[in-house]
Amino acid sequence: MKVSRKIFLAMASFIVAMSGVFILVTHLVVQKSAEVAVAATRGEEIESLAEPLGRYYQNHGHSWEGVQQLDFNEWSQARNASFLLLSTQNNVLLRGGDETDLLIKRLGITKPVRLNGQTIAVLYYYDPEVAYLSKMRIGIPISVLFLLILSASLFIAISLGVAYWLSKRLTAPLYRLIPAIDRLGKGEFGIQAPVSTKDEYGKVAQAFNDMSRMIQNSENVRRSLVADVAHELRTPITIIRGKLDLAQQSGKPMEQESLLSLQDELIRLTRLVDDLHLLSLAESRKLPMERKATSLPTLLNRIVDHVTPDTDRKSIRIFLTCDSEVPEIDIDPNRMTQVFLNLIVNAIHYTPQGGSITIGIDRETSEGSTSGYLRITVTDTGPGIEPEHLPHLFDRFYRTDEARARFNGGMGLGLAIAKGFVTAHDGSIDVESTLGKGTHFIVRLPM
Repeated sequence: MKVSRKIFLAMASFIVAMSGVFILVTHLVVQKSAEVAVAATRGEEIESLAEPLGRYYQNHGHSWEGVQQLDFNEWSQARNASFLLLSTQNNVLLRGGDETDLLIKRLGITKPVRLNGQTIAVLYYYDPEVAYLSKMRIGIPISVLFLLILSASLFIAISLGVAYWLSKRLTAPLYRLIPAIDRLGKGEFGIQAPVSTKDEYGKVAQAFNDMSRMIQNSENVRRSLVADVAHELRTPITIIRGKLDLAQQSGKPMEQESLLSLQDELIRLTRLVDDLHLLSLAESRKLPMERKATSLPTLLNRIVDHVTPDTDRKSIRIFLTCDSEVPEIDIDPNRMTQVFLNLIVNAIHYTPQGGSITIGIDRETSEGSTSGYLRITVTDTGPGIEPEHLPHLFDRFYRTDEARARFNGGMGLGLAIAKGFVTAHDGSIDVESTLGKGTHFIVRLPM
């Protein structure tokens, strides 16, 4: 069953049920009110009649025997009234006046005669005015009931129309979303649904659109990854195959120099496979790590000493600054060495002759808290990175300079692996760059 139909049926059932309850309650209230109003008009007369009857019953041993000897003719004539006394078994005990028993019962006022809290008889009182009021008592509830049914029918008809309109309006955004969901299910990634409102339906549509874009991006990344891996594998495999085919066709033993080039390509293939394996482990949070308390200034000093020959060759000055009392943090020193070595080697590669690299370590803590992050920055004075490349810098196989030779530029996995290692430590890595002024990498690790 459609959602709109469920909503309509629920609203319709509620409207009809509440209308029925309203009619019933109103009818009962009007009916009881009319009965009380009629009975109140002759309260004294009925009491003046019921009191001697009750005394008679009590004085005669709780029996109505001989009650016919009571004379109420003068009482009836004075009031132009008639009455009827019935036993609890509905037998006629006493009557007075000229009206018939049926008329007295139908249009008269009913009053139980009680003694010590128990009903001993039922008294009916009748006179012309009471008859008139009784007719009104009967007619008013019937008229009110008729009007209630008529007005309730009109109200239900209007309400059902409004309920139908509301059910259609409330479910219209869902119906507009369904075709987009079907198209996404058929593989049309990136499909966007119309967002026509700012309420919860609009948020659902916006969430669907964001999800669709994410799926499309993931699919594009997957396809790019397959293409990039195939491209990276093709070159060394082609070289190895060509050299082996050449050696096979020549029929001569391969010289040692030829084997060295084959070994280089195999090392390149092995490194590519290892990097991809590490990256997949880091992204799936399955990377094995040996965490221990580590001093980052000490670790970074070792890395700086390691790259000193490269900086000396380009006359690059490298500075390491840190806050006083930098605490040790729980990290895997080998993984983080790979991260910072990658960032510093990249900085050296892009920093021109005579430039400088600054490595900074400081603490980021919230006020009144001892926890927080250690922020490590690596800043160079290179040419900078164009803004359109920054969002993709940590993507696998991404290069800012596609024209650069792959042997000189690497495989484009270094920054992706660095991000995976930092994320595995519950940290973050970001980049800022200004053309002509340099690039600024920021690594945050939790203390």
